[in-house]
Amino acid sequence: MISIILLSGFGIINLFVGFLKSKRILLPLSLLFLAIVFGINLLDWNDTKSYFDNMITIDNFAVAFTGIMVLSTLLILPFTQHYITRNDENIGELYALILFSLVGAIMMVSYNNMLMLFIGIEILSIAMYVLAGSDKQSMRSAEAALKYFLMGSFFTGVMLFGIVMVYGATGTFNIAEIAGSAEALGTGGVNNVMFMLGVLIIIIGISFKVSAAPFHFWTPDVYEGTPTVWTAYMSTVVKTAGVAAFYKLMDAAFAASYPGWMPTLVAIIVLSLLIGNVGAVVQQSMKRMLAYSSISHAGYLLMTLLAFNNLSTSAILFYSFAYSTASIAAFGVLQLVSRQRQSENYEAFNGLGKTNPLLAFSVAVAMLSLAGIPLTAGFFGKFFVFSALIEQPNMMWLIVVAVILAAVGIYYYFRVVIAMYLHPVAEGHTAIKSTSFINAMLIIITALTILLGIAPALLSGVL
Repeated sequence: MISIILLSGFGIINLFVGFLKSKRILLPLSLLFLAIVFGINLLDWNDTKSYFDNMITIDNFAVAFTGIMVLSTLLILPFTQHYITRNDENIGELYALILFSLVGAIMMVSYNNMLMLFIGIEILSIAMYVLAGSDKQSMRSAEAALKYFLMGSFFTGVMLFGIVMVYGATGTFNIAEIAGSAEALGTGGVNNVMFMLGVLIIIIGISFKVSAAPFHFWTPDVYEGTPTVWTAYMSTVVKTAGVAAFYKLMDAAFAASYPGWMPTLVAIIVLSLLIGNVGAVVQQSMKRMLAYSSISHAGYLLMTLLAFNNLSTSAILFYSFAYSTASIAAFGVLQLVSRQRQSENYEAFNGLGKTNPLLAFSVAVAMLSLAGIPLTAGFFGKFFVFSALIEQPNMMWLIVVAVILAAVGIYYYFRVVIAMYLHPVAEGHTAIKSTSFINAMLIIITALTILLGIAPALLSGVL
């Protein structure tokens, strides 16, 4: 709870600091704020507390996912240096929006009441609508913001309708009380039909938020049009918050009705894996490839919702962090390349291994991790997800499908690696320049990816 209060206050401070003529203090100040929140958040470990009449509960689950999201934001913000360099007059507002969005994200992983979940989603979503359209000189950015806002608002309404139906069937918004009511509902009564319809509608609404198929249609265009640094945030922090909230809701509130909603979720997972991986194969833009990749990873993450056991919570935490570190490195370097070579296509990465070995190595490790290659965090992320799911009866076929489609993913991830190390630099392309600060962040991100690929127990046993 202290983290929520601090982030709200720090966001307001950033708004006022943004009025200063020089904006250089904003980045270090925001990083300091996030470091403070990260440290204070850890103080709540093994100290479960409830607030607002038990509407928010800060437990180890909330602390762990809050830590991942705050750390991810810490690693993303250094890539906003170009805003500072050009003394962008709106940068104070953008940093404030990031901190405010984190408030919503934290509420999404610590809620104990569906109304608080809805409020958290709205706080996060509204900030992201603005960030998606923050590049005022780009029509793509304006288009991305409009699409994200219109479709996001619609699916928010869909999810709210589902929440109301569940409330109508159970008479409560509290997820623990909903779980008790779900067990008591009959198998053919009006209340049971209303309850199951509400659950399925909520699944549809949250599936949109985590860009799972077939509710993914906004993802490629919005990811492509949004400024790349905010796409990185959208792909990592927003997805982590959405999947964690989804997992908590299905586990704590709707586990008793598992047979009713399981087929729908399985269909969403299979479609996400299929559309995400196959769609990524045909892309020529690395940014759109990463967007489709994000859809497929939503499928892998949602597989944990089919296995409520001791392994599933650790699996979703580990996978979220592994995916976040790899995505931050990929989007971070993509931003540098696209700004200096005016292209987001694979060809823009040609010869990067020779002209800037550090950037190329960071991207290579990120691609290997996203593909699930051994000795990277991504390998153990998939391994833990499959290990959790294999304990469920009749789910082996889904694991086989996931493994086959993961093999398809190796193709498009390795296209980037091949371009960097085997293709010559295109004529007229100069070496990609990077600051020492960004280089340091990339070294940290890459080291984390490799470290967790060698010693996964550092994170896998946290929850």
